[in-house]
Formats: sequence, C-alpha cells, structure tokens
Amino acid sequence: MTILSSASAPDSLAGLPETERQLRIDLAAAFRIIARLDWHEAVANHFSVATSADGKKFLMNPKWKHFSLMRASELVHLDADDASTAEGPDAPDPTAWFIHGTMHAKLPQARCILHVHSPYATALSCLADPELKPIDQTSARFFNRIAIDKGFSGMADSLDEGLRLADLLGNRRVLMMGNHGVLVIGNSVAEAFDELYHLERACRTLMLAYATGQPVSVLSPEIAEATAQDWETYSDGAFAHLAEMKRILDREDPGYAN
Repeated sequence: MTILSSASAPDSLAGLPETERQLRIDLAAAFRIIARLDWHEAVANHFSVATSADGKKFLMNPKWKHFSLMRASELVHLDADDASTAEGPDAPDPTAWFIHGTMHAKLPQARCILHVHSPYATALSCLADPELKPIDQTSARFFNRIAIDKGFSGMADSLDEGLRLADLLGNRRVLMMGNHGVLVIGNSVAEAFDELYHLERACRTLMLAYATGQPVSVLSPEIAEATAQDWETYSDGAFAHLAEMKRILDREDPGYAN
C-alpha cells in the first residue's frame, strides 16, 4: 500500500510509472519529516525503497543532498546486480551502496530501508548493554524483535561488511548498530517510517529513565510479548501516520513531491 500525496502530480515526475512516482513521493516525504525531527546527519545517512518485484532495483538519495531539501525527482535509481549504477556523479557513497545494495540483493523483504544516527537510538547503541528493554507500551513493541550488532569496525565500505549486516538483520525489522546508529526495514515506506518513529521514541523513554539514576521497572516477558503482538494488529496505523505527515508537508513544505 502506498500513501498518495494530496499534491498534484509535478511535471518532473511525468511519464514515470504510477507506482514509482508514488514511491518517490513517499520516500522524499520521509527525508523531509526526519529532517524536521532532527534525526538526520545533514547530507549523510541514506534511505532506499525497492521498485522491482525482486527488490534489487531501488531508489536512494543522491550524494550530498540535505535531507530537508530532498525532492522526489532527485532520487537515484540503482540496481543491486549492476555496480555501475553506483558510479554516476549523483550516486551515493560506498557505505550506502554496500549496506543498502547488499540488503536489497539478499533480503527481499527489505522493501524499504531507513538508516539514521538518530539521537536516542544512537546513544542507546553506544551503551555496553544496548538492548531496548520493554519498560512501557512503546518500547514493548520491539520486544525480542531487534537484532543487535556489537561488531562495529569502522565505515561499512566493503561487501563483506554489507553481507555481515544483512546476515545479522535476518528476518527482523530493526538492527541496533552498536556504536553507530540504527537501521529499520519495512514492506513500504509508511511501515518503515512508522517503525523508525516509534523506535526512536522508545529509545528516548529508556534513555530518560536511565538518566534518573533510579532502578528501571522492566515489564515481564509475558506482558512485553503480549504488548508486541497487540502492536501488530495496528499495522494500518503506519499508513495513516505517513498520510497525516504528508498532509502537513503538503501545507507547509510541498516541494518534496516535485
């Protein structure tokens, strides 16, 4: 399911298949929203979304473009099976290619991949114990559903590192990247964005609780699992979430859809 924009179809996207046009608009919206939330690294970090049935062809932000200025028409079309597509002047840097390209090639369920260094998730990733403990309804959403990487060794600028991260993520939707940041995947831009949004809020709650210096009250495994399963019954909320965020952009910052 793709969230339609209320903005009229811009000429810059004319002639594109409708599915790709909407994927571009959704992903560009995600960049602008994340910039507004200040979960970005200016011209670094990357989002991607698959355009082909096998997931190997995908859209990604061009090199050195600020999140807050991203436009749908500027997203670069890449092919995980063709490294030459990552050699153009606007192609993303090698770390983006090796993380996103490898995951799109190896994990067909990773239709949309969002990788950021958002403040609270990154802070949690830097603790000796980076587990997102279930201490409230939102953090319980991720109970036993996060893969944790404790093998950071520098920039992810090799195929081996991309393969290692893809193997670690496996069939989960969130990869807590120790000493680095976080990566989430989803079947759509809306689902990946909603996952990232609630993940960062959950990490914020836990880090604020830690900051009090008082003991943290962790939910029992039974309650945490039941709560996580309850979250899964509200999956349609992700599409409503992105649709409402796009309504805000359409009113205040419509350039994303160009």
